[in-house]
Amino acid sequence: MRIRAVRPDELPLLQDIERAAGKSFHDIGMPEIADDEPLPLGQLTRCQEAGLAWVAVDDTDFPVAYLIAERVDGNLHVEQVSVHPGSARRGVGRLLLDRLADQATSQGAAALTLTTFTEVPWNAPYYARCGFRLLDDDQLTPGLRRIREREAAHGLDRWSRCCMLRTL
Repeated sequence: MRIRAVRPDELPLLQDIERAAGKSFHDIGMPEIADDEPLPLGQLTRCQEAGLAWVAVDDTDFPVAYLIAERVDGNLHVEQVSVHPGSARRGVGRLLLDRLADQATSQGAAALTLTTFTEVPWNAPYYARCGFRLLDDDQLTPGLRRIREREAAHGLDRWSRCCMLRTL
């Protein structure tokens, strides 16, 4: 797989990837997550215009996975990473995370951060295998606290969630 910047005309495809990837949440009793709408085009556009959006493409240059990030408290924060089920379990998510780590390093950021479900196998346990560690509540930066508050307001705290950090 090749990783490259997202092109503006591909932004609707990111929503399709997120919908397809989200279906797996039905299988683990989280239908609200599976049926949740993908990130809006406006948010995807802002990340793309900021140079913080990448796709993994197949050999025909068609996107099969994506990652978008934002700057939070001096680090790069993984806002969303989704892999189409047809391309899952091939290391594509890790490639995208490594691309973000390269970007963060080039910008002088000390770490990557993210928020995720603690008990979903392809969430916190996966990110731990990719070099992220759990943050205690007293380790959260102001920006991470605001993100967690938004997530709680959206109802995501119905399931156990955490913040994680990968030092670069």
